[in-house]
Amino acid sequence: MFTSVDDVSARLAETGYLASPSVATTVFLADRLGKPLLVEGPAGVGKTELAKAVAQVAGARLVRLQCYEGVDESRALYEWNHAKQLLRISAGRDETWDEARTDIFGEEFLLPRPLLTAIRGDEPTVLLIDETDKADVEVEGLLLEVLSDFQITVPELGTITATRRPFVVLTSNASRELSEALRRRCLFLHIGFPEEELERRIVRLKVPGIDAALAESVVRVVGALRAMDLRKAPSVAETIDWARTLLALGAGALDADLVRDTLGVILKHQDDVLKAAAKLDLDAV
Repeated sequence: MFTSVDDVSARLAETGYLASPSVATTVFLADRLGKPLLVEGPAGVGKTELAKAVAQVAGARLVRLQCYEGVDESRALYEWNHAKQLLRISAGRDETWDEARTDIFGEEFLLPRPLLTAIRGDEPTVLLIDETDKADVEVEGLLLEVLSDFQITVPELGTITATRRPFVVLTSNASRELSEALRRRCLFLHIGFPEEELERRIVRLKVPGIDAALAESVVRVVGALRAMDLRKAPSVAETIDWARTLLALGAGALDADLVRDTLGVILKHQDDVLKAAAKLDLDAV
């Protein structure tokens, strides 16, 4: 998909995703080596958006598996359409079981889920396995065959191998440790909070019309908040939300009252809001 690291940076920027050099380099290598990309970092720093941006620049369809506690094989790989199978069995009352079994475990009755959908596709595909750390440990076992050989075994149909490998992105907020077997199959990328200069560029890009001085003040205040011992530090997404809030309020500059009145946009816990209101020194930032 990409010819160089600079090509990655330029084409992602066209979609509105400003990639740091480390992000652009790792995306290029994942594409060139055909390896899945495991992206870790705090919520709201652009992990999911990276997969969406890659799909957009590649003209590929995005297939997303949203992980959560309790997701299982039938949600991730495939399941059989049991209602349709029962109707087929009822319609063929004079058939033997062997005759019916051959029919009901065919393609017509198979319901592909995200992993199988991505493997079977013959068009450019980006497979996003989002918030992998929220899934149970057992789900990682389902991923190993997919990520190592790009194939899935359906006992009734055999092994289905990808004719065109998808570009795979796994995201994790590191709420639990992923297995070494899963990590070994991937290239690793950590996306943290961006440096001030990059975050200013992101704010100016995502919030057209914001004054350069106000954008700089927003980024500095958010940086000061991240330096505090908060339950949840503000993410890049929340920086953008705050900048949009200030623009909507017609603010031309930050002052103590305005910051305190809008802290709920960037901080999501009352004890964080109280701590920030007490400790934040606008003169220092």
